Parts: sequence; structure tokens; C-alpha cells
Amino acid sequence: MENTRIFDNEHKTPLFGARHVQCFLIFLGLSVAFTHRVNLSVAIVAMMDRNSTNPDFEEYQWSEETKSYLLSSFFWGYCITQIPGSQLAHRFGGKITLLCSVALSAILALLTPLSVRLGDWKLLCALRVCQGLIQGSIYPSIHTLLSKWAPAEERGTLSSFCYTGLTFGSSLIMLVSGWIASSSFGWPGIFYFSGLLGMIWSFVWYLFGASTPRECKWISEDECMFIETALAALTKPEHENTPPKTPWLKILTSVPFWILLVAQSTYGWGFWTMLTQIPSYMKGVLGRDIESNALMSSAPYLFSLFLTFVFCVLADFLIKRGYTNVNTSRKLFNTIGFWVPIVPIILLGYMRADQSVLALALLIITVGVNTACNLGFFTNHIDLSPNFAGILMGIVNCATNIMCLLAPLTVGFIVTDAKNVLQWRIVFYITGGMYFIGNLLFILFGQTKIQAWNSLERSPS
Repeated sequence: MENTRIFDNEHKTPLFGARHVQCFLIFLGLSVAFTHRVNLSVAIVAMMDRNSTNPDFEEYQWSEETKSYLLSSFFWGYCITQIPGSQLAHRFGGKITLLCSVALSAILALLTPLSVRLGDWKLLCALRVCQGLIQGSIYPSIHTLLSKWAPAEERGTLSSFCYTGLTFGSSLIMLVSGWIASSSFGWPGIFYFSGLLGMIWSFVWYLFGASTPRECKWISEDECMFIETALAALTKPEHENTPPKTPWLKILTSVPFWILLVAQSTYGWGFWTMLTQIPSYMKGVLGRDIESNALMSSAPYLFSLFLTFVFCVLADFLIKRGYTNVNTSRKLFNTIGFWVPIVPIILLGYMRADQSVLALALLIITVGVNTACNLGFFTNHIDLSPNFAGILMGIVNCATNIMCLLAPLTVGFIVTDAKNVLQWRIVFYITGGMYFIGNLLFILFGQTKIQAWNSLERSPS
């Protein structure tokens, strides 16, 4: 593969090259992985109401409690393998762990309709747990890859672009799921679509992905030297053959680490509550059928995708012009992502069935602006410790996904009647409160300077 390079005339550094291709592939990989996570959120509406889609497929009379179990079951496995997955990525490199996670998850997505026919909701629940176990190493793998590929001055932009994949994947599956469910493929087609995407991506990633610039066969020597030189002071020297031991005690007694954990956990609660419950909220309160539901549910994530690029350009402009430093930038965009959505989230609880357009506008603001967090805490793991960024992501994401597991269960406990707007109001107040607390602590105690325990010269704990 020929590598095209554009150079900055002032600094003689490649402005476009292999690192951008790698980030684009990571973006696509995360997009595919999220279609595997979200497909059930929309498909389950069709599975429980055959009249809203293709009536030729079986309908399942599951209770709201069973539905909550199914929507949360992915995280039962997902939170377990975060730390082991981060260790695997740290030991073997991000390429292989990301490849295995997406490929195996894709196979399970393809097997989902069969599991429902053979074992009803119990086998489906078990499959989703296994899918969560397999995907546990995805975020640690991506952070490990970024710590090897993204120079410090490009870290925020490249990381934000990669993690936009979760937004793109979510909007993609929500956008097409209604059409697929209403077609001759029915609701099983939703799972076949996401599974096929995963298999295609895995093949491409196997050919062109690389754990480090030095392992990339088609990178130019100029770009490879540029990246290695930029990261030389932050990452382990190339002559070291084994990864450094993880300073567990120093990490677990670090205040900035715990603030990062709280920020990401509260974000996870809010993000996954909105993601998994939007289809149910649309159908129950606003009375939308599955096709309109999918279109309306995807609109906020499409807007989020657009805003990601706006925020990236703005952050880059502010830092390069000297208006903000890295620390101020992280906290500024984290505040935008957390606090701006609070008001529209709460207002959602006051919508009526005849206010679906206003409700959609509020959802667009809530989910769209929330993407600013990609330039806030989401990059903070690499800020604190480039050498152990994947490990930090594994630990933090483990705690985050316990929150993500609890969120649908909490909604299922509160919302016993999906048409009761008062019950939804409680859910939205809780979500707004989570966002407020998470960002307040990040503003007061969050840091961006590299921590002392990142240094490889220190003895590991």
C-alpha cells in the first residue's frame, strides 16, 4: 500500500500518513463493535411487537423486567474482562486483541437470531454475556494503540476522531435497523448486517493494522521517525523487548486516576441510559413506530458525529493560538459535554405525545453536545500515563461498565409503565445529577500532567 504524505513546511513533519489511516481503521472498528452492542436495543422493539415491522417473524412476549435483563446482559461480561483485556493489549499489542475482539463478536452477532429460536431469552442473554466478555479488551486496545501512534500535539484530535466511532456505529445501526426490520429480512437482518460488517472490518484490519509504527510494513521512514521521536520521552525505548510491569499500587492510590474513574463512570451511566432507552422512550411516550423510531433515534448521533469535528477544530484552534493549554482544554470541553446537556435531559421528562419534534430537538442537543467529552476525560488516560494508558482504560472502563450495567436495570426498576412520563422524569433527573457531579469533580481535582509512576525508571509496585 502506497503511503501518501503531506508535510508541514515549517516543522517538516508529515501531516497525513499511516497514523491517520490507522486511526481511520480504529474508528471503523469501534463503529462496528458498537453496532454489535446497540443492535439489540432497537431490534428488541421489533422482536416484541411483530405488527410494527415484518409480521412474518416470531414475536416474543417478554416482560419489561426480562427486557431490562437482556439490555444489560452485555455488560455482565463486558466489565469482567476490562482489566485482563488491558493486560493482554499491554503484553501483545493492540492489533491482535482488537482483531480478536471484533471478529469473535461479529460471529456471535451472526448467531443471535439462531440463539433466540433455540433458547428464547435465556440463550440470548447468555450470548450477550459472551459478547460482552469478548469486547472487554476493545477500549484498552484502542488506548494502547493510540499511545503508540498519536504524538502528544495530535493526541486530542486523533483520539477524539477514533472514539467518534461509537457515535457513528450507534447512529448507523439505528438508522438502518427500522428499514431492515420492515424488509423481508425482518428483525434477524439487523444482527446479520452488524455481524457481516464485523467480518469485513476484521479482514481489512488484519491486512493493514499495526500495533506500533515500527511494525507497520507500509509506513514511510520519515513518518515512523517523526512518531517515535515525538513519543520517545513518554514511552518505553524500542530496545526494550518486554513491556514494563504495571505499578498497580501507585495507580490505585493516585487522586487524578480516581477523578478520571468517577468522570468516566458518570458519563457511562448517562450515555448508556440514553442509548439503550431512547427506542423505548420514543415508542412508549411519543408513540412512534419502529421505522420512525429508528430514524429519530439515529438523528442525535448523526448530529453528535458532526459536532465532534467542530469541537476538534475548535480545540486545535484554541491550543495553537495559545488561548488554552492542555489542562484548560480538557476541562473546558468536559464541561461542555457534561453540563450543557443537563437542562435538555431534564426537560425530556416533561414532553407529551404531541411534542415529538421538540423531544427530538432536546435529544439532539443532549447526545450531540455530549460528544465534547471525547476531548475531555476520554483522552486523560494518555495524559496521565502514556506507558500505561491501556491499563488505565481497562480499570476505569471496568468501573464504568458496572454503571452501564446498573443503568438499564435501574430504568427497568423505575419505569414499570413505558407510557408513564412521570417515571421517565425520574430517570432523566438521575442522569442529569450524574453528569453534574462527574464534571464538578473533574474541574476541581482533574489533572493532565504525566504522573510520576509513568516513569519506567521507578520500581513497579
